Amino acid sequence: MYILPPKNDVMETINLHYRPIPQNYQHILALAFAVKEINENPQILPNLTLGFHIYDSYLNPRLTYRAALQHISPRDRFVPNYACDLQDNVQAVLEDINSDNSQFVHNLLSIYKIPQILYGHAPVMMDYRQLPLLYNMVPNETQQFLGILQLLLHFNWKWIGFFTMIGVNLEWFMQRMFPIYSQHGICFAFMYTKPNIEGNDYMKGYLKSFSKLYEKMMGSSANVIIFKGEDRSMIVLRGLIKLAQTECMMPKPKGKVWIVTAHMELKTYGTIKNWDVQIFHGMISVAIHSNELQGFQEFFKSRKPSSTEGDAFLKDFWSYTFHCAFPNSVLGNVHQANCTGDETLKDLPAFEMSMTGHSYSIYNSVYAVAYALHAMHSSKIQTKMQGEREKLKNQQPWQLQHFLRHVSFNNSAGDQISFDHNGELIAGLDIINWVTFPNQSFVRVKTGKIPPQPLSKKGLQIDDKSVVWQTHFNQVQPKSLCSDICDPGYKMTTREGEPFCCYDCSPCPKGTISVHQDMVDCSECSADHFPSKNQNYCIPKRVSFLSYQESLGAGFLFVALILSFITVLVVGIFIKHHHTPIVKANNRNLTYALLSSLLLCFLCALLFIGKPEKVACLLRQTAFGIIFSIAVSSVLAKTITVVAAFMATDPRSRMRKWVGKRLSLSIVLSCSLIQVGICIIWLVISPPFPDVDMHSMTEEVVLECNDASPTMFYCVLGYMGLLASVSFLVAFFARKLPDSFNEAKFITFSMLIFCTVWLSFVPAYLSIKGKYVVAVEIFSILASSAGLLGCIFFPKCYIIVVRSKLNSRVQLRRKKISEVVVVT
Repeated sequence: MYILPPKNDVMETINLHYRPIPQNYQHILALAFAVKEINENPQILPNLTLGFHIYDSYLNPRLTYRAALQHISPRDRFVPNYACDLQDNVQAVLEDINSDNSQFVHNLLSIYKIPQILYGHAPVMMDYRQLPLLYNMVPNETQQFLGILQLLLHFNWKWIGFFTMIGVNLEWFMQRMFPIYSQHGICFAFMYTKPNIEGNDYMKGYLKSFSKLYEKMMGSSANVIIFKGEDRSMIVLRGLIKLAQTECMMPKPKGKVWIVTAHMELKTYGTIKNWDVQIFHGMISVAIHSNELQGFQEFFKSRKPSSTEGDAFLKDFWSYTFHCAFPNSVLGNVHQANCTGDETLKDLPAFEMSMTGHSYSIYNSVYAVAYALHAMHSSKIQTKMQGEREKLKNQQPWQLQHFLRHVSFNNSAGDQISFDHNGELIAGLDIINWVTFPNQSFVRVKTGKIPPQPLSKKGLQIDDKSVVWQTHFNQVQPKSLCSDICDPGYKMTTREGEPFCCYDCSPCPKGTISVHQDMVDCSECSADHFPSKNQNYCIPKRVSFLSYQESLGAGFLFVALILSFITVLVVGIFIKHHHTPIVKANNRNLTYALLSSLLLCFLCALLFIGKPEKVACLLRQTAFGIIFSIAVSSVLAKTITVVAAFMATDPRSRMRKWVGKRLSLSIVLSCSLIQVGICIIWLVISPPFPDVDMHSMTEEVVLECNDASPTMFYCVLGYMGLLASVSFLVAFFARKLPDSFNEAKFITFSMLIFCTVWLSFVPAYLSIKGKYVVAVEIFSILASSAGLLGCIFFPKCYIIVVRSKLNSRVQLRRKKISEVVVVT
């Protein structure tokens, strides 16, 4: 672009080479429309006129280089780098880089510090740090591919293909984007780039290579293909597919979702308009952001060959669009009707006049230059210069650099235009859905947008319901996965030798869950939760302890109270008949001590029921151990007393002095005090405490009393077992003493029950978990205590209550119930 002193003509064009594509003509009109608006706005460039030249040197290195040299030559003479005649005051160059030849332009214009603004595709190998005068109006390819990545993740497409016609792009993609895609779970069914074929068989080899790719694409389970190429790549691809179908006898293409980058569009070409575009139906592209400009469509529709001067492109566009020919036109066809010039674009409802991304970039590029010029001429440095023409004469393109770098404005559509530190436009991307029709026409539908930072929290915005899919998918969102989705409750198991997104689904191991789909591994629930039946979520564990409200706790309470009542009843019977021979014959004091301890044993069981509290935990095991030790010691004392009494019948025996209260009292006290000492040591060293067991039970959090020291617990239990064993042995050897009413027989049986219960308790205690551990201990306490009560006192109570006649000294002697009278 260049600036001129005020004049009336604002559009001057030099047409070196032009292809009559309607979309390209829109680019020209966007340029002209922007210049027209700026020149009509006195607030931007007062007393200055903005002009432009258009060069089209597509694919021609000679013309490309000549166009670059023309910028530094006089207007009507090709004399580079020579100041003569009338010269254009070139301030910036707007360009679309679509070939390797464009590098010549950069190298040449950079010498003269002329700012270059790219409105089209920029090669990925360009280093903006080395080209500080280069500005890009199109989001770079990294941003585009990150946007595509977000699109893939949104639709859960993990198994895709990648196809490019530019070899360097595949190399760049593998180095920069492939690791990022892999980190997000995307893998590739195939990756292809144009083969490096030289010689006369280039086209044949290229077609053969593409045919193999085409066959692989159509046979692949990947329904999504990312296509990366140049501006002309879409038409080349259409031609290759057509050739593959006709010459290589390939089948018609299956439905695929094509995803293309911003610089690639469907375009209509006159020479190949019959080539099928239906294969791209439902194609998605990440496009340059665009907005409708007020007045642009009216400007477009108002173009007519008869009323527009200086537009050398309009007749070519008109001929192509209305399929007619102007007189003396070399582009026409003998079979075409003549153009009248009265045709209007309003008569073509299918003709697309919506602002494309490239046209929008051109419009913004012109305004960026204009605002930068405005800022430069408004600066203090420029105001010191005297005279408008002096400013124009001394003004150099490099002076625009600083102002262009920091330009920031809102265009007429309300979008903010500014560059980042790399000279790239800060803008998002549009998501375009391409809808094709059988008559080879197509429309683009904007279905969403991608923010300037594609992987930011704001994320992609898309209207899924408005997306049109390839007809093969029957308007159902297609899937593109190598394997079926692993539902919650399963984890992915990779298949050996295949990409990581090809996997089998394995159930989570027991005790673990997976909450989301396609989990790499299963995880455990927190300690207070447990896995659901399907292992797809965690359920809070219920709090568990043996309470009075549940049937088991209530049952134990009832049994304990019944046994306590029976014990009290037995005590009452013995007290009522305390003068009878059968009560006196078995040492009443030991009998009462034993009954009292048994009563406390039954009541002791109640300490184990209910929510564990600190005091209850301290008393549970210690009270149980001491009381049971008193009970077993009393039984041992009764047994030893019987033996001692029998041995004391010999007048010469020394045992006579031990028979009496001293012996029984010393046995009970000494045996009980040892257990008391053990319990005191336990409470001092490591006392029991309330605890929460979250791991023993799968679905329960168990409130329990932690014994703190299992060793001390087993010491208490072991000492009690020792007393019981001694009692059993003594009673067993004394069972056959010549005594009709020998209590040792009943003690033997009671100790046998006692030892059996507590020997069974140990494995049960170690094998079960939760509140049932407490239940087993309560059962053992009640069962062993009930065994002592029943075996020792039931026969006596039976005689006292039912067979009272036998409870006399005469009957005892006659039946030899007892030959030994124990002194009470």
